[in-house]
Amino acid sequence: MQETKILVIDDEEVVLDSCKLVLEPAGYKVTTASNGTAGLDLVPEFQPDLIFVDLKMPGISGFEVLERLHVMDPNLVAIVITGYATVSSAVDAMKRGAYDFLPKPFTPDELRLIAKRGLEKHRLVQEAIALRREKEMLRENFAAILSHELKSPLSALQQHLFGLIADLADKLSEEQKTRLERMKGRLDDLLKLIHTWLRVYSVDVNKIKEQFQPVAVPSVIARAVENTLPHATRKNIEIVSTVGDSLPTVSGDAVSLAEVIGNVLNNAVKYSQPQTTVRLTAEAAPGEVVITVADTGVGISAEDLPFVFGDFYRGKGAAQMDSGCGLGLAISRRIVEAHGGSIAAESEPGKGSKFTIRLPAKT
Repeated sequence: MQETKILVIDDEEVVLDSCKLVLEPAGYKVTTASNGTAGLDLVPEFQPDLIFVDLKMPGISGFEVLERLHVMDPNLVAIVITGYATVSSAVDAMKRGAYDFLPKPFTPDELRLIAKRGLEKHRLVQEAIALRREKEMLRENFAAILSHELKSPLSALQQHLFGLIADLADKLSEEQKTRLERMKGRLDDLLKLIHTWLRVYSVDVNKIKEQFQPVAVPSVIARAVENTLPHATRKNIEIVSTVGDSLPTVSGDAVSLAEVIGNVLNNAVKYSQPQTTVRLTAEAAPGEVVITVADTGVGISAEDLPFVFGDFYRGKGAAQMDSGCGLGLAISRRIVEAHGGSIAAESEPGKGSKFTIRLPAKT
């Protein structure tokens, strides 16, 4: 089992000695430093799980130590030690990244308790890092599986089917032609689904940013509405678009932004009943353009609402309406964030949903 390591940085020898006397019998490996510079020098080699830092020391202050620790590793967990007269400074230190503070004088029990809390925080931070790393590996592996193990053989099968249909066109009965067309349709659906999955895992934020140009929001909205109109017409749903006068331009990629608005519009149509209205508005606000899409459809439950922009999300209302794979909003969130904007949802089951996209105006 890996040893738990604690670094104590304080200019008072009595504090350093008392920390070692209290913490070492609890099973922790404790190393001390009498000033900030010496403490910072110990960090790379000692690699502490928890650091105690005195705020008032000769040489560099505890505040500067905290700042340098953050540069070294933003995930380091630090607790500041402070005299009673500087509790307000300790609060300021917490605003700068310290996890907690321990006022002087402190008892052994207080030291043990706060050390335990700090080490629990360290454990949670490390678990979160590991989960993020694992998620990225899963994304990469899943994309590779989609591309090589699924897309390639299905594409080959599709080409063979095209050739078979052409070769046997004059020899097939109507029933056989119908069956082959159904097979072709199912293959098309599978490949479209795989393309969508690959899209959500391959949205390159940096590549999108490289293509940024001044974009006129009304033209992007018009393109999104035009693309959604056939779906709306089939369901006898009216799209009412209200675009404010003299909207400022935004810096971005017009194709990607049209995809975002189109995804939100398609969802609004998908989860609305026939013979209803979907309303899209765009207006200028201080420093930004605000685009909203509102419907009176099935809505989203309160427990589902926080997850609508996650990969593969499909709410309970989705089971009653059209099919989908739950990736459109995940793609949209990534694209909007790449543009420095935000996307949010409000909803009430049975009364509809409202999605709001905020994009910074070009200065």
